[in-house]
Amino acid sequence: MEIKLDDLSGREVAELIREHLQSMALHSPPESIHALGLESLRQPDITFWSAWEGDELAGCGALKELDEQHGEIKSMRTSSSHLRRGVAKRVLQYIIEEARRRGYRRLSLETGSMVAFEPARRLYASFGFAYCDPFSDYVEDSNSVFMTIEL
Repeated sequence: MEIKLDDLSGREVAELIREHLQSMALHSPPESIHALGLESLRQPDITFWSAWEGDELAGCGALKELDEQHGEIKSMRTSSSHLRRGVAKRVLQYIIEEARRRGYRRLSLETGSMVAFEPARRLYASFGFAYCDPFSDYVEDSNSVFMTIEL
């Protein structure tokens, strides 16, 4: 698998982000959706990577800089044709390594509290993420859980 910096201009990436947003809309009420669209992912404080198996898009992930010592994981998604092949694990590992390289002391994320998000929560916990209070601009929300890891 090749994980590469991505400018979000490719058709495959646009479709995966669209799929991600649709999935969030299926499982979360509108006020609890914190997933980002293409334009929001193009902001200077966000770095986006795509993961490829040959010429097939396998998944993606992004890292948002909250401050010089704190990053946030965004837009973790595995293509439906690559589920349960370790894509999310590899992308998450890549983002954690990048956060360490940048000198972040903490890496956090928000994900859903519903059953559909249980696999994601288990993945993050397997890497050492622990539940925490809302961070950055987030507020308490019964549809969200917040996780963090000290690097």
